[in-house]
Amino acid sequence: MEREKKATRAGFGEEIVELGKKDNGIYVVDADIGKSCKTTKFAQTLPKQHLNVGIAEQNAAGVAAGLATTGKTPFVVTYAVFGSLRMCEMIRQEICYPNLNVKIACSHGGVTPANDGASHQAIEDMGVLRTIPNMTVIMPADYWSARKLVAAAANTYGPMFLRFTRDAIPVIYDENTEFTIGKAHQLRDGKDVAIIANGDTVCLALEAAEELKKQGVSVKLLDMHTIKPLDVEAVKDCVENIGKIITVEDHNIINGLGSAVCEVAAEMGKGQVKRIGIQDHFGESAPYQRLLAKNGITVENIIETAKSLLS
Repeated sequence: MEREKKATRAGFGEEIVELGKKDNGIYVVDADIGKSCKTTKFAQTLPKQHLNVGIAEQNAAGVAAGLATTGKTPFVVTYAVFGSLRMCEMIRQEICYPNLNVKIACSHGGVTPANDGASHQAIEDMGVLRTIPNMTVIMPADYWSARKLVAAAANTYGPMFLRFTRDAIPVIYDENTEFTIGKAHQLRDGKDVAIIANGDTVCLALEAAEELKKQGVSVKLLDMHTIKPLDVEAVKDCVENIGKIITVEDHNIINGLGSAVCEVAAEMGKGQVKRIGIQDHFGESAPYQRLLAKNGITVENIIETAKSLLS
């Protein structure tokens, strides 16, 4: 049966309204693309908690920092490429250095902007921001995990980057599934190969795990929604007890989830890790699925990589 599909940005847009109704200290600071980032309803429902600074992302970071110093919980909302790279210095100097309670909630993560091309595809964002002290970096795997992790972020102090998809992706979880920031969510248990994925690639990893099971391969599958702080204990368990790991991400394989997992394995001095993700090049204009396939982010490649580790 085909799964229902929803964009994770839709989950954010709906959850932030509910959070704002319960807490008048929650603000949205828009950079003039509320329609795309799903904050229009928030602006209409809670106008006194909404600010639109225009196409001025760096200013948005400063405004949010100011709000945070008064005890508010601001969410800066824009596209991932602008909310990470264009705002990077302000995030470092004005938000992370003083450790302020600012959330940066960004749609259009990875190659989901598709036909918008390289200028709008954020494939370096999580890697860049995970290197900044005090920053938490999160990418939910579906609509419900987006809602739950947005709520968790609102109720947890500190700078955070939350990355959402533009495109609709399969719904994996239900509204009763619980998530903890910094703790991987296990979808399958197994002993032959471990697959660690995040964001829009988790559904592909799940499909691959199910097919591998039919072929007699036992797969442990983790949704590593938080790449900083990484669930180091979960990774160590995979290295220690399985030793063969595949990471899957819609992000440059350099400095993203794959690199974070490799760092743990390298320090342990054991295990094999194969990284599947965006190769070290810029994005381009093409349909979303074609861009994933061009970078080997497919069910078929996950399956073949697993088999290669076992051969």
